[in-house]
This record gives sequence, structure tokens and C-alpha cells, in this order.
Amino acid sequence: MERTGASLGEVKRWLQERELVGLRRGPNRAVMVPADFLGEDGPLSSLRGTVTVLADGGLSDEEIIAWLHEPDDTLAGGSAIASLRAGSKTEVRRRAQEVAF
Repeated sequence: MERTGASLGEVKRWLQERELVGLRRGPNRAVMVPADFLGEDGPLSSLRGTVTVLADGGLSDEEIIAWLHEPDDTLAGGSAIASLRAGSKTEVRRRAQEVAF
């Protein structure tokens, strides 16, 4: 909400529809979403399919977030999320399939 200016309802919909994933953190157990999962207007369009592949493979939200941020020098930008942001969706999804299955 803070980054995009979206309403609480819209952010909840993004989380329910798995356009975003987040973890509960802090004393209030608020759902926090990594900032690099968002563009100016909302979730990265390439994130949803990647999250789906990883979740279908049995990874938890915490594992998905960790995998997306894990350093990988063979990907553009040095991690899966950086590579998605750089437009390399196909390569990231191929690797997600390898991890998930």
C-alpha cells in the first residue's frame, strides 16, 4: 500500500490471487511484501507465473521469497527477481520448474 498507493482491498486481492507473496513480520504481524516485487502501479507482471510454478512445486511463501532473492551470477542482475525485473521471464521460469519439480 505504501509503495503503490493501492487500497487495502486491492493489495489483499493481489495476495489472494498470488500476484504477490509476502510474509508476516514485526510486532503487529503485518504482511510485508519485498519492494522489488512491485512496479510503479502494482505487482510485476512476470512475478505471478513464477510464484505459481514454485508454489505448485510445494515451496512455501518463505521459500519462494528466498529463492527469488538467492544470489545467482548466471542470471541477469544476479538473482531471479533481478532477472525478472530485467525482462528475462523465460529463463527464470525454466529454472523455477527445475527447482519445483
